[in-house]
Amino acid sequence: MVRVFRPLIERTTWQRWAHLVVGGALLMPYWFLAMSLTPLLPAGNTVVMVVLILLVLPGAAAFVTGLVPTVRLLESSLAKELLKGPAATLVPGSAHSWESRVRAAAWYTLHLGAGVVVSGLSLAVPPFAVVMLLAPMVTWDPRFLETWGWRDGWHQWPAPLIGLASLAVLLALIVAAGRLLARLAPRFLGPSAAEKLAAVEARAVKLAERNRLARELHDSVGHALSVVTLQAGAAGRVLDSDPAFAREALGAIEESARAALEDLDHVLGLLREDPAGPAPQATLKDLGRLLEQTRIAGVELDAEVEPEVEHVPAAVSREAYRIVQEGLTNALRHAGKVPVRLRLGIAGERLEMEMSNPLGAHPVSSTHLTLPTKRET
Repeated sequence: MVRVFRPLIERTTWQRWAHLVVGGALLMPYWFLAMSLTPLLPAGNTVVMVVLILLVLPGAAAFVTGLVPTVRLLESSLAKELLKGPAATLVPGSAHSWESRVRAAAWYTLHLGAGVVVSGLSLAVPPFAVVMLLAPMVTWDPRFLETWGWRDGWHQWPAPLIGLASLAVLLALIVAAGRLLARLAPRFLGPSAAEKLAAVEARAVKLAERNRLARELHDSVGHALSVVTLQAGAAGRVLDSDPAFAREALGAIEESARAALEDLDHVLGLLREDPAGPAPQATLKDLGRLLEQTRIAGVELDAEVEPEVEHVPAAVSREAYRIVQEGLTNALRHAGKVPVRLRLGIAGERLEMEMSNPLGAHPVSSTHLTLPTKRET
């Protein structure tokens, strides 16, 4: 018994009923338009005229309206808010292809058609049910009964049952129509295969950009923290014996911390999708400052950098800078203040990089890396 009356108290039932009523209201202008065009139609069969006025012309006009791209946005938003269920997963958006437009137009026509049926019955059935429920308690005018072919002795006892049955049928129709539309909404208003592919590609691009930002944040901030740690330790040890070097180290610490903070603030802004300028991209032109900061940290750095490396393509220059930065960071973090040797130059159309450092009693460990200075096909 509880399951029978549960739809009466469920909020979703009446939200879906409101969705259907909105569809019935939206169909009214099309009916008025169809009736205004009836004088232009040739005289003929009355049934044909009724079908044209009530079904064909309003349905055709609604379908044409549904082809407007914005209709999909409005209908998907309405279905998401009122139909719930499977329709709650809809992502409102305008139609960007003819396939999406046609599906949205079909949905719009279906929404208006089902809505006008439910709206009409919602207006007619409740008064009819009230009359049926009160029928046994009312003395009917014989003239009214005769118009319906009834006599004074008509059987009134089934009338309340008929009234209750009509309300039950109306409620069942509302529930069924609402559930059906909620299930069909994703098929008609959901993304097409092309739109799903475009969404996946956009997500992949966004994920790749976030990974790139995370990598750059790791490189820049990680290097800055490693250098700052060593610089602070060096400044503390020589604070009394060499104040000039200590001041220089503290200045380098301030510069490194400020640059790392700028990188961190910008990357966090991009991750929050705040409007901002282009992300700071250090290149080999900034290599001198990186090497100087490393020397101030107490590292004996032997660097040979050919001037031509500043003219390599931007993409190669950025990646090469990050590789040098990561190599110096790893040397500081894992080997300490050991001598580091860096060679960076151009060989034909290639950028060659060599970085090495001793590991105590172990043999010298070196890394050789060659990057193309231009994209190869």
